[in-house]
Formats: sequence, C-alpha cells, structure tokens
Amino acid sequence: MARRNLTQGDVLIKLTQLTIPMMWGVFMVLSFFLVDTFFIGLLGTNELAAISFTFPVVTATASIAMGLGVGALSVISRAIGRGAKDEVAHYATHSLILALVIVIIFVAIGFATIDPLFLALGANPTLLPMIKQYMEIWYGGMIFLVVPMIGNSIIRATGDSRIPSLIMTVAALSNAILDPLLIFGLLGFPRLELEGAAWASLISRAITFIASGYVLHYRLKLIDLSRLKPRELWQSWKKILYIGLPTAGTNMILPIAAGFITMIIANYGSDAVAAFGVASRIEMFFLIPFVALSAGLGPFMGQNFGARKFSRIKKAIKLTTVFALGWGGFSAVLLWFAGEAITQQINSAPKVVAYATLYMAVVPISYGAAGIIYTASAGFNALGYPLNATMLALGRTLFFSIPLAWLAHNIWGIIGVYSAISLANLTVGMLAYFWIANKINRYDSEN
Repeated sequence: MARRNLTQGDVLIKLTQLTIPMMWGVFMVLSFFLVDTFFIGLLGTNELAAISFTFPVVTATASIAMGLGVGALSVISRAIGRGAKDEVAHYATHSLILALVIVIIFVAIGFATIDPLFLALGANPTLLPMIKQYMEIWYGGMIFLVVPMIGNSIIRATGDSRIPSLIMTVAALSNAILDPLLIFGLLGFPRLELEGAAWASLISRAITFIASGYVLHYRLKLIDLSRLKPRELWQSWKKILYIGLPTAGTNMILPIAAGFITMIIANYGSDAVAAFGVASRIEMFFLIPFVALSAGLGPFMGQNFGARKFSRIKKAIKLTTVFALGWGGFSAVLLWFAGEAITQQINSAPKVVAYATLYMAVVPISYGAAGIIYTASAGFNALGYPLNATMLALGRTLFFSIPLAWLAHNIWGIIGVYSAISLANLTVGMLAYFWIANKINRYDSEN
C-alpha cells in the first residue's frame, strides 16, 4: 500500500502539501454546481425553479456521504498511524460496502417518494414532471455520487490529497463539457434539456467512480474481500457510523440554520434576501481555504493520533490557527474596501448592493474565527470525537446565530442580524480553539 507518512517530517510542509491540492478540488466542486445552474438557467425560469427544488435532497445525500467519508477517514488514518496495515484494508473495504448499502436504501426510498416529497416541498404541478425526470436519472446514478465521495476520503486518509483533487477536477471539467452538449443538443447530441443536465452529472460522476475504484484497488491495494463476515462488517460499520452519523447531522445543521436566518432577513424585503444570497456566494469562495485546510488536517491528525505523536498535533493546531486568523484578516480588509465593487459585478440593483456591502463590512470580521471552527471540527472528527464537532455546530447556529439574530433584528435592524452572525463566529471560534487544544494537552500529559 502506497501512502504518505504524515507522522514524520516538517509539520508545515505536510499540511501545505495536503491543503493546496484540496483548495483546487473544493473550487472544482463548487464550479460543478455553478456550471449546472448557469446552463439550466438558460433554459428558463421553470427549469431553474425545478432544479432548485432538488437541492435539499442533493444536499442531504451529499451530507450523509460526506459524513460517512469523514468516519472512514478517521478510523483509517488512525489505523495507519498505529501501523495496523490489515485493519486499513478492512476498514476501507467495509466503508465502501456500507456506501453501497446506503445507496440501495436511499434509491429505494427515493424512487417511491418523488411525487409526495416534492409536492410537500412546495413544487407545483407544472414543475413536478421536470423534477421527476431529473430525479429519476439522479437516483439511478446515486452510486456514482456516494461511493466516490467515500473513496476519496479513504485516499485522503493515506495522506494523498492530490489524487482526490484530480478526480474532482475531472468530474467538474467533464460536466462542464457535457452540460451544453446534452442540454441544448450541440454537435449532434440530442437536446435533452433538464434531463441532459442529469445525464451530464451522472456520466461525470461515473468517471470519478471508475477512477477512485482504480486507485483504491490497483494502486493502494485497499479493497480486500477476504473478510466479509457479518460480525466483522458490523464492528467496522459501528466505528464508522459513530463518527459519520453525527458529522452528517452537523453538515445538515448549517443549511437549516441559513434558512432560519433567511426568514429573519426576509422581513426587510426581497432586496435584502437577494443581497444575502449574493453575499453568501461571495463568502463561499473566501471560505474555500478553510474547507481545504480542514480536509487536509483530518488525515494529518488521525495518523499522528494513532502514532501518539501529540506534539505534532499541537503544532498543527497552532499553525492552522495562525493561518485562519491571517486569511480571515486579509479577507475582512479586502471585502471592507472591495465588497461593493464585487457585488456590483453580480447584481447592480442599488438596494441589493447596499445590503450586501453592509454584510461584507460586518461578517468577514469573524472569518478567522470561522476558520478555527472548521479546523477544530475536522480535528475532533479525526480524533474520534464527533459529538464535540456537532456541539460546535449547534452552538454556533442554534444557540448563538439564530436567537441573537432574532433578538438583534428587533432592536437594531438588519445590521444587528449581521452582527449576530459575526458574534456567533467569534464566540464559538474562541471556544473551539481552547477546547481542542485542551483535549490534546490532556492526551499529551497522560502519555
């Protein structure tokens, strides 16, 4: 099994090698969805509305897959750190089998509930046929979404973030090429419109399925079918799900919380809601380094925890904290001065620009703290403490952002809502740093 040993060598270099490829990979994942939205938007408002109704289902499925991937990464990276080579292959194989089981269950439920689910979400009879056409193809190719996501997490657990990044890049580029061909029927392809977008996504992800499977089986030798006894499978699944289920729940908390914040902002009219959407999309790109850093930190902490090298983990926490504060400070300054100009490139409506500019003058002050929350959560998951990460997410959203935003909205207006979001990040970010640092110091003193 070829892997990178993250328990030796300069900590900064190792983290940089893990993070930089993932930054590009995360950007490619975001571009995948943006490209879909752009080309579908060219079809018309109804098609764009139809695809918008599918986002909750797609997001929920991706959250579960990401959660299982984090669970697999945690147990595998710690096994690598312990030097337990046999366990690594078994965990990897059992993770992929669990992914297949999850897919079978979700596909069966999905096909049976398309009409009632989307009617409950508010889809009207005009949109439902388009949604059904899209989702039937999407459910049919769900295996190509879930299995590669977990497979890429397994690859990252071995210390390699370049291959997952390359796989994500191939998926994004192939989707960008196939979308116009299949949606609009270019170069002799049939014009399939919304179905074409679904087929483009399916084919692109099928490519990632083949690529990740090839790497796992032929390059890393991590698919081992010799020990598939029900008892062994269940023991592995319990360890993976112990981390994966809380992580999946944590991933779903954030969009739910965003929905509540949107409801509060809706009191100020459609311009304010549109501005919140624009600012959130701009914000998404400034948070990419934090997402990438947390993705790289997971395998690093897992391997070093398994090897009981706590001094390296403590150094990693300090380095990632410095980076988070540095990048957060840079982002805050940039958006303070350029937020208005950036917003105008997306939407030039005066009220939208004003609301979005105000958001980017207030919330980015807390980006550094938000970055600490990202990395601390990744660290807790890698160490086998998923409930700690869940508590951070609950604390930031349900205990701070939402109640503070509701209270501040009634007192100070929309600037109070934005300030509540910023205050929640700052408070929970400080707590996250001291919590994970204290956890590692305790382990270090006991060993």
